[in-house]
Amino acid sequence: MTGRSASSLAGVTRRLTVLLGMILALAACGDDGADTTTSAPTTTEPPATTTTLGGTTTPAPDTTATLPTTPTTVPPPPPLGEVGIALVPVAAGLSNPVLVTARTGDDRLFVVEQPGVVLALTPGGDRETILDLRSRVEYGGEQGLLGLAFHPTDPDRTFLHYSAAGSGDTVLEEFDLTTGESVGVVLTVAQPAGNHNGGMIAFGPDGMLYVGLGDGGGANDQYRHGQNRDSLLGAILRIDVDSAFPYAIPADNPFATDGGAPEVWAYGLRNPWRFSFDGDDLWIGDVGQGEWEEVSMVSIDQGGHNLGWSVYEGTHCFGAAALCVPDGFTMPVFEYSHDGGRCSITGGYVYRGSAVPGLAGAYLFGDWCTGEVMGLRIGDDGTVERRAFSVDAPRITSFGVGPDGEVYLTAGDSVFLIVAG
Repeated sequence: MTGRSASSLAGVTRRLTVLLGMILALAACGDDGADTTTSAPTTTEPPATTTTLGGTTTPAPDTTATLPTTPTTVPPPPPLGEVGIALVPVAAGLSNPVLVTARTGDDRLFVVEQPGVVLALTPGGDRETILDLRSRVEYGGEQGLLGLAFHPTDPDRTFLHYSAAGSGDTVLEEFDLTTGESVGVVLTVAQPAGNHNGGMIAFGPDGMLYVGLGDGGGANDQYRHGQNRDSLLGAILRIDVDSAFPYAIPADNPFATDGGAPEVWAYGLRNPWRFSFDGDDLWIGDVGQGEWEEVSMVSIDQGGHNLGWSVYEGTHCFGAAALCVPDGFTMPVFEYSHDGGRCSITGGYVYRGSAVPGLAGAYLFGDWCTGEVMGLRIGDDGTVERRAFSVDAPRITSFGVGPDGEVYLTAGDSVFLIVAG
């Protein structure tokens, strides 16, 4: 065969191949021959792979032909008015318990007694003294051992907040739970009076230690700390206890370089006795003066919040009227009056347990005078739903989350578990 004949035959073959390809393409388009190549975007995503034990990869099975699944939706919880709770006694005969908490990897429940003792309650009901600080603590009234926080990744590192014997000054001190010995004092703050000490300490989801301090005591913010950003009083502090001893200032603190005390994360507080975290949200129960109790909720993504005291008590003008301009203040998400004998808020926790599904997402808190347990839920549209439950626990001092993820509270000389009722 000559080269020309071979070339001609090859050309015919190519034309037949092209023609066959066109016929197949038209058949794929449907009866009308419409071009569907632009109906779905192409993708450059690489094929999925699976990894074998030897470290090599093989193509993952093609799952494009599986039947579609219906997205799983979680029904919204019922209105709080339809939810009932009960209080189950866990321990009694304690010496003024003011905090209940848990630590990572431990099935015990830890209780702080205001005179200066930390107890552990076992699931079987036994009690063990973990730390005894009574010789260091000034106890009486609002003073005493007021707060405890376990380090989130090294829970033997234990931080305690107490009033120093003799002076009543605030002391934040670290202890080693394995030895019971002090690692060292982290922070001291002079207290001009014996009340409004704050008391809560807790690690946030960012790993920083948050410390709540009242306005210095007395009445009517007489020491003028509430609006003083240079003071550690009347504020929530945020410090880094991992990068340096006794602590370092987080670089993103609002006044880390100027404009206020570098430890201050939020100010304008009267007595933030108890606060808690729910994800990145910080919930604060700030005890009022004579008429209003308030709940504030702020995101820890941004510090520098001015929560109003003593220009405002709740959302109500307390100081000079000329100063009561809402711009520049972070107002509470909820407040309640002293009607009906209420007098002092005890901040709590957002419920994320399983024992009372109807409480999902509700912030639980109480009033010290009436012993009411209350719930608060904020809707996506900003509406606020509030409920006082039909339980009574006189002198509620604190709430806490146990190792089971359920919410407990301390009241009188006892610890209670919140269950469905």
